[in-house]
Amino acid sequence: MLQEAKDLQKNAVTKLTKILMNVTSSKKEITFKAPTGSGKTYMMADFMNRVICADRNAVFIVSTLSKSNLAAQNFNSFKELSENGTFADINPFLINSDSSGEGSLFIPLEYNVYVLPRDLYKDSSKLKKEGTFVNFLSSLTGDTFMKNPQKKIYLIKDECHIATSNLDELKEYFCAVINFSATPKLSRKQEPDVEISNAEAENAKLIKKVEAGNENDSLECALMKFEKIRSDYINQLDVNPCFIIQISNKEKAEEELKNTIMPALQNHQELKWVYINDKGGETNDSGLKKLPIFKWKDYMKGKASSVSVIIFKMVISEGWDIPRACMLYQIRDSKSKQLDEQVMGRVRRNPRLLDFESLSEEAKQLACTAWIWGILPKEENLPRQVRLCTDYKIEENFRITPVKILSPKKTKNPDMKNFLERLKDDSLTHPSIFESYRNLQKQGNDIQSLCYEYSDSYKKWTVFAEHLGEINSSYEKYICDYEKSMVTCDEVCFPLESCFVENQNSLTLDDWIWYRKDFCTDFSFDSEAEKKWAEVLKDIRSSSIGTCTKKQSELFETSRFLWGKNFPLNSQIKFEYYLDGIHSSYPDFVMKDKNGKIHIFEVKSVNKSSSQNIDEEEYEKKVNAIKDCYKEASKKTGHIFYLPVLDKAQWQITRFSDGKGENITKDEFVESLK
Repeated sequence: MLQEAKDLQKNAVTKLTKILMNVTSSKKEITFKAPTGSGKTYMMADFMNRVICADRNAVFIVSTLSKSNLAAQNFNSFKELSENGTFADINPFLINSDSSGEGSLFIPLEYNVYVLPRDLYKDSSKLKKEGTFVNFLSSLTGDTFMKNPQKKIYLIKDECHIATSNLDELKEYFCAVINFSATPKLSRKQEPDVEISNAEAENAKLIKKVEAGNENDSLECALMKFEKIRSDYINQLDVNPCFIIQISNKEKAEEELKNTIMPALQNHQELKWVYINDKGGETNDSGLKKLPIFKWKDYMKGKASSVSVIIFKMVISEGWDIPRACMLYQIRDSKSKQLDEQVMGRVRRNPRLLDFESLSEEAKQLACTAWIWGILPKEENLPRQVRLCTDYKIEENFRITPVKILSPKKTKNPDMKNFLERLKDDSLTHPSIFESYRNLQKQGNDIQSLCYEYSDSYKKWTVFAEHLGEINSSYEKYICDYEKSMVTCDEVCFPLESCFVENQNSLTLDDWIWYRKDFCTDFSFDSEAEKKWAEVLKDIRSSSIGTCTKKQSELFETSRFLWGKNFPLNSQIKFEYYLDGIHSSYPDFVMKDKNGKIHIFEVKSVNKSSSQNIDEEEYEKKVNAIKDCYKEASKKTGHIFYLPVLDKAQWQITRFSDGKGENITKDEFVESLK
């Protein structure tokens, strides 16, 4: 899993946790918005684990959908994350109808995370009618007769866009309500307090970018496209992909199946298909027919599943993860509705998220693309597509040298090898193997890889696990010595295609390396500081062209002064650095001056921004880590690196050239390019 993805999840949970700690009686409801497929269940577990670590009296009720076995799915995820040591402090329990004897439901008090299917708490249920759930909450908060310590109860509403009026009646028992959804309802005042945007999740490769199919394409056209993609998926990703066809819920469904879908599938008889309906299901997969229908969904999740086409009604939108799904086709008629983001999320999960770094560049592109034919959400919510201008011969004339950090494992570092060989079993007492395993699981990928490379016996494994503190110190000492650990990569250029999401930080640009596919000349930036720095670079380019002769200007236009935003999607322009793990800095802008020198810019701001997901201390650590990286990278690559920081209306600029750093003003920067 890419470090960028881990950072995005971690920073969002950090912000959510801080907001909860400062919750007030006037605002007891918090909303977290994240796209389907971005790891919402994982982040929920992380959030609960952090709160419980800080307050052992914290208890969570996770209210989740009853359909699609989502409650059981969440419970199993929480249980696995607890047992494997990832979030060892959560202790989950699933409230279900099996928790009853001949009489009332029974809910034990010794757990700290309770997963509740919503349908279990409705007017006709035992849980509500007999007062079982209210008594349970009263006992947790400190019933006099039970003599239990007081607990602080937090309600998490998973998929909060679905109404839960019965639970809302119990708000007096909850210290706070935390909403989780990809599509929170503003009409219910679920305004996001913390949000992971689609663009952020796409850039971190948590979810796929969407390529919209032509609205005039028939199902046959889409299936032919799928056939081509399918062979690439199998050969490059080792995954059998899945094509999802969405049909209507009511009277149109059977008609669409008979007149549109089955005739098209007749031309692709090698494709195994499944139709899921209220009565059960149908399939042409002889192997699947041998399984009971309730096991079909689990079978279809697997990356090697033989099923290639899944036909379902519009009602299935939440609670079914199928990462191998890469295409969605909506059967459209006069009653067709806009595709819900929850439905689109079915085909946006990354099928190779955990080992994404091991893929080739071509395979990465494949794993990060979803194709959708249907009525997409309103256009302003979708990314704006951009392409490189062809006039400037950018791929030939604008080459950048990235850097990466090599771990001791990859370099076969002798210092680390000697250090590991000197480790001794010098402890008088030993933790249990389960505790050692949990501690090892909390380490980064490099440390875990070192462990299993070094450990050719159980004894070596235990010695390694018991010296994690020393090993981490030795590892960091090596990895932070960039003179040894940093190496240059092959030259790269900007990607041929990328995208951005429109916002208020826009600027009109018609003289840089990008053009929009819709030929509009407005481009948006991630912050006000980025926009202002883009204005600086735009002015430099304009003034430089104005001082050239006609002949010089032609040369200047075709191969000399070029600049552009480094839109993260598809970009290989990145510089690795270490900060509690190896991260990648994707600089905001890259410029080639009239002398052919490459200039790299990472724009920052000390002005307060509500959109920042990290606190000031972490922000400062990150800036200092990037400075260390850029200092060494400037020596190894020959590029010039800058950190322009906007402080109110003034720029404070740190420049790194040939391994040396200095502070300069904006005027000095502009003058240096003349």
